[in-house]
Amino acid sequence: MKKVCVVGSINTDMVVRAKTIPRPGETLLGEQFVVVQGGKGANQAVAAARQGADVLFISRVGCDSFAENALRSLQNDGINIEFVKKDERAPTGVALITLSAEGENAIVVAPGANSLVSVEDVTRARELVAASDVVLAQLEVPLAAVEAAFKIARAAGKTTILNPAPAQTLSDELLSQVLILTPNETEVEVLTGIKVTAAESAKAAALSLHARGVKTVIITLGEKGAFVSSEGTSELVPTRRAKVVDTTAAGDVFSGVLAAALAEDLDLLTAVRRACGAASLSVEKLGAQTSIPYADTLKKRDTVP
Repeated sequence: MKKVCVVGSINTDMVVRAKTIPRPGETLLGEQFVVVQGGKGANQAVAAARQGADVLFISRVGCDSFAENALRSLQNDGINIEFVKKDERAPTGVALITLSAEGENAIVVAPGANSLVSVEDVTRARELVAASDVVLAQLEVPLAAVEAAFKIARAAGKTTILNPAPAQTLSDELLSQVLILTPNETEVEVLTGIKVTAAESAKAAALSLHARGVKTVIITLGEKGAFVSSEGTSELVPTRRAKVVDTTAAGDVFSGVLAAALAEDLDLLTAVRRACGAASLSVEKLGAQTSIPYADTLKKRDTVP
């Protein structure tokens, strides 16, 4: 079984469905309310695990009932939570999500213990990080922890994937440790200043990131698929049509499934097609981890090669 290490966040998602997303100062009557497991790190770890990867997860939670539920859920997916630390100084992260009838969302995250994930958390797991085939991270935990994990992985000759979300500017030093970057249109504009509207602008943004040391750039474009730019490759990979219910976890599903596929030694374009297929399935269900497909579901829906 191939190994994936994820460094990232754990949140409890509190989701309210409403006809529209409220404007500032507006109060709306909502519809369905659900509490589900989330957090970009946890979502990506679950996505990789459900594709059959052996997943190590490095994170922090508080000492509360949210933590117990989150850890139990991760264990149910077979994820190694040995290096998920309980911290008395902060509560488990929480995300408040409003979901519109069209499947669009507005999210506010209170990071809690996620903001305390440290370099020491990563170095304690150094041997397992170095033994992983792919190391995956996002930006809901401190950048120092992400960079520490990537440096260990690169020193061991392993693949590093950064999903640069939530969007923020990044140093060339961090990007130099990233083999594969998976931004969406908003995130790539923050990183490059280039607004991506079509293949040409996607190519220009990717070239800008290559110049900063990133070997492979995959820009996720929602229903349009993903633009892949790497050595000898510049291609838009389409995705299947989907009936959109909730887009909350789509980017996380893409990155987690991509990591699992690359750990499985699939070639880049095949891995991207699989990740696109999984993301398109995820938007058809409500919630973050409740929407993440299993490998057999992907095969049944003919969304993987």
